[in-house]
Amino acid sequence: MSNKQYIENGALSPEYGEKNLGISTIENNSGSIDNGRYVSTPENGKMPDTMPDHSRAAAETIARMSPEEYALAEKKLLRKLDLKLIPWMTLLYLLSFIDRVNVGAAKLVGLTTELHLTSLQYSNASMIFFVSYVAFEVPSNLVLKKLRPSRWIPFTMICWAIFQTTMGLVTNYGQLLALRFCLGLFESGLFPGLNFYLTGWYKRDEINRRCAFFFGGAVLAGAFGGIFGYALSKMDGVGGKAGWAWIFIMEGLLTFVVAVLSFWMIHDWPDTAKFLTDVEREMVLSRLRKEQGLASEGGFTWRVIKKALVDWKTYCLMLMYIGAAEPLYSLFTPTIIAYLGKFTISQSLLLSTPPYVLMFITTMGTAWLSDKYQRRGFFLMGWSLVGAIGYLLLLTIPIHKPGALYFAVFISSSAVGPLIATTIAWTGNTFGNHYKKAVSMGLVFSAGNSGGIVSSQAYRNKDAPRFLPGHGTALAFCLLNFTMAVILYLGVSRENRRREEQYGPPPGPDEDQEYDSPEYQAKWGLQGMSRKEIVELGDDHPAFRYIL
Repeated sequence: MSNKQYIENGALSPEYGEKNLGISTIENNSGSIDNGRYVSTPENGKMPDTMPDHSRAAAETIARMSPEEYALAEKKLLRKLDLKLIPWMTLLYLLSFIDRVNVGAAKLVGLTTELHLTSLQYSNASMIFFVSYVAFEVPSNLVLKKLRPSRWIPFTMICWAIFQTTMGLVTNYGQLLALRFCLGLFESGLFPGLNFYLTGWYKRDEINRRCAFFFGGAVLAGAFGGIFGYALSKMDGVGGKAGWAWIFIMEGLLTFVVAVLSFWMIHDWPDTAKFLTDVEREMVLSRLRKEQGLASEGGFTWRVIKKALVDWKTYCLMLMYIGAAEPLYSLFTPTIIAYLGKFTISQSLLLSTPPYVLMFITTMGTAWLSDKYQRRGFFLMGWSLVGAIGYLLLLTIPIHKPGALYFAVFISSSAVGPLIATTIAWTGNTFGNHYKKAVSMGLVFSAGNSGGIVSSQAYRNKDAPRFLPGHGTALAFCLLNFTMAVILYLGVSRENRRREEQYGPPPGPDEDQEYDSPEYQAKWGLQGMSRKEIVELGDDHPAFRYIL
């Protein structure tokens, strides 16, 4: 990458920097290098979209790199980001996943018997988690955007760890219901928050693999969560507590320890990341600016929130995600596996593990291909049909053929993981402005996790051993994901073509853009608009192109 290319890709023009931001320029053998940053709302200095200016020495170092040197440095940077960010995020989601579903393992070892829960009461206890989870996902994403992730995420984890631990002390249905509600309240911000957080570090064509790894890795490890819970239940009688109580207590204490460590292990946005050098920090920011342009700017306004609420793509993705999430909450539970044959509790837990392994493999393979070919829609369409076939087999194969039914579980499992990860990636790719993205992603996750409410009511003990209403519901949601993927693909394809025909191709990565110049505004039909108004366009900017 030449000096001129770096400056055009990553910095404002010298004219804008000097006139509007008071930023001086520096000279090297290629002329003037502007060291300016896209900063529209300096008061929001904690945000990734308003990161402060970095050292001129770092800009000069990058500007002097040859294309080969820059490519090598970029590869090294991505490896460093992956090692510093993804493993800990995977651990956090693993704990969230286990704490969410361990009520199923507790049920198998006596929770419902000791608390005298009816089938309906157990379903309500499972469901109530998702009520608060869904309600607070959007507010939590906005708080994460406003505050430091290294403070907000550990704080929420400490809170849910406390409620998880105290679930081991409950003595009746009402207490269990209240604590499950509080657990969902504080867990609500983690998964959407982590996915939104990644968009502040990685480019759009890199995000699916990272989302898929921490989701798939956590689910793969979570496959053994039931076995872990069953092992903890062997503490039955210790301290006068039942085995199911120790599942909640020990897993809650583990989450608490990790939450405290997270104050030091979670990094904020790239501009303040201490594990990066000045040059690496500037490279992260330059890469995001080069790809996102004005989409990387912007502060909080109610106009941007309104744009998220009235955008048809938000609701399309909401329905798409619930179409992926409901089958996830429906499948692989040891309870369902147990009805496929005369299995002990431990055998049921072990048999529920292999489908998770297959899910991890298909999730990672799909993410790699999806990022490589920059396609989301076709993968969603294909896997949603595979999932529908799996559930159709579960509906039609007789109960006296457990081997065939178990094979159908594998068919369905192969589809659920890719549907979740690819829908998440497509959501993050679709919205430009950071606050619009925060709101839209929060709404999408809220809708998706409503699938937990549906699933908890669709799979009822009285429908055992076939669980036909549950499987039929999951089949319908797979087809909903397919339908929404087709609609979004056709819609954004049409919009991309319209912008291409009306305005021509989008700016190339090496093309200088002077956002305040009359020529630039005329080219994109933005005459008379202030810089703030242009920033708020986000993905509505004519130069923005949607990933298909």
